[in-house]
Amino acid sequence: MLMENDKNAEVYSKVVRAGKRTYFFDIKSTKGNDLYITLTESKKTFNDDGRDNYQKHKIFLYKEDFEKFREGLDDVLAKIDELRLSGDTNSSLESTFNASKTDENDIRFEDL
Repeated sequence: MLMENDKNAEVYSKVVRAGKRTYFFDIKSTKGNDLYITLTESKKTFNDDGRDNYQKHKIFLYKEDFEKFREGLDDVLAKIDELRLSGDTNSSLESTFNASKTDENDIRFEDL
């Protein structure tokens, strides 16, 4: 159920604990009832004085990007499975990296 008067109303939330990190997958609604997702990584760290602190990184994913995001995630997860099954990850990783450098559609993180 979407809340009509609550700006950025939370519709659904999924928490995934993974070692020292916690991931939050939140579906939210805009005032116009458009849905979007926030992905948040939270990692517990400690200050110099020993007090705990949480580092958070957040990504906003909008409805027009859902399918492309899913395709990209599915692709990299399938590649991870393929590399794990091959058992030769070092040479597979190197050949995969070298092949991706020749892809015309390749955008490297360092270039952004």
